Amino acid sequence: MKLDYTPHFLRNYRKAPSEIRRAFDKQGLRLLENLNHPSLHAKKYDEGQDLWQARVSKGWRFWFKIGGDTYRL
Repeated sequence: MKLDYTPHFLRNYRKAPSEIRRAFDKQGLRLLENLNHPSLHAKKYDEGQDLWQARVSKGWRFWFKIGGDTYRL
């Protein structure tokens, strides 16, 4: 699997505090290793749009779609 970032995601990532960016980097690696990793709390967010949600920290989340071997954030 691999990660692919939308321009919208990248804009928000750059605006996020440095501790959130570090936490996301860690969670992104976990996502690549195991979608079901307990700290991600990954779940289907919108069945109709095939949109998933996962946790960066207690107050921060990220959304993604799965296409083939790619997580598009």
